[in-house]
Amino acid sequence: MFSFAILSNAQDTLIFKGQLSAYTHYNPTNELQLWTGGRYIPQLNYSINLPQKNLIDFEASANIYGNVGMEPFSQFETDGNLKPYRAWARYSGKQFELRLGLQKINFGSAMMLRPLMWFDQVDPRDPLQLTDGVWGLLGRYYFLNNANLWIWGLWGNKEPKMWETGKTDQQYPEFGGRYQSPLGGGETAFTYHFRVADTRKFDSPSIAFDEVAENRFGIDGKWDVGVGLWFEAAWITKSKNVGSLTNQQIFNVGLDYTFGIGNGLNMVFEQLLFSFDRKPFAFSANYWFSGLATSYPVSIFDNLQAIIYYDWMNNSFYNFINWGKQFNKFDFNLMAYWNPEIYNMPAQNTDRMLYGGKGLQVMVVYNH
Repeated sequence: MFSFAILSNAQDTLIFKGQLSAYTHYNPTNELQLWTGGRYIPQLNYSINLPQKNLIDFEASANIYGNVGMEPFSQFETDGNLKPYRAWARYSGKQFELRLGLQKINFGSAMMLRPLMWFDQVDPRDPLQLTDGVWGLLGRYYFLNNANLWIWGLWGNKEPKMWETGKTDQQYPEFGGRYQSPLGGGETAFTYHFRVADTRKFDSPSIAFDEVAENRFGIDGKWDVGVGLWFEAAWITKSKNVGSLTNQQIFNVGLDYTFGIGNGLNMVFEQLLFSFDRKPFAFSANYWFSGLATSYPVSIFDNLQAIIYYDWMNNSFYNFINWGKQFNKFDFNLMAYWNPEIYNMPAQNTDRMLYGGKGLQVMVVYNH
């Protein structure tokens, strides 16, 4: 990364940086067993310092990628794209910020199985932690007692976001907010979001509507009581009867602890309940998922990570392990997974690299 001053004001800065990654992936259960490709995310940041410690800054980045899949010497497939990754402008001061444009919005206490994964698709197994952004305006105010208030309005996000059923009707804006406050040595928060959904792509025409008001309510909290404890819950309810997807209830509880073994073995456990039904809180169709993540720093530059999910309804395990090694500007990741061929994980990034059967992936990342 490098930076340099421009214009006549030495406090104004222009910074260009980027991330280049390349991978090779093998999965014998895929039609095309071997995939290889690359991705480049260039990022430009410009900031203007104002009086009274206020700031105007901008960020623009792109997601440029290409992939080649092959059954050696017999079948080939290619895909790729160039699309905006982030594009926002922000005005901020000591206790506030306003950010407009394509941006990442995420919140909540859970780490793996997240009921409040409303606007991002971050997968804990992804070394790059990639997620598409959303178009909108976000305002945040930070109180002196460490409480904070978020208010947002979204527009132009056509595809369903995480935990959403049906596309968003583009005639109406989405809006919501979040209030987070200290409580009993930890913190808790209440979150709300409204949108108008278009459910005409549902399988049953008799319960499909082009305009269905949807309200989302969330609550979460986190405390450190020797071990880290948290909970996260969401209720998503629609104003019209769309069958079993009229109401969704999602609950998560979790804990983490670092054991004094060697360099420190960190373990995270989460339990998720996902339920949906025509009536709220009927709990007639329940799905249980458990998640266990472990991380061990072998050395300053080497880290071992393992993540296991268990689907109680289908009695199936999702297994993932990653050895990561850091250099000055390079990261190296050797990953292996063993998942069911039919992928049923809720609200996860179902990238072809991390689902369906058994596979190996090598990834090299260069940050400049």
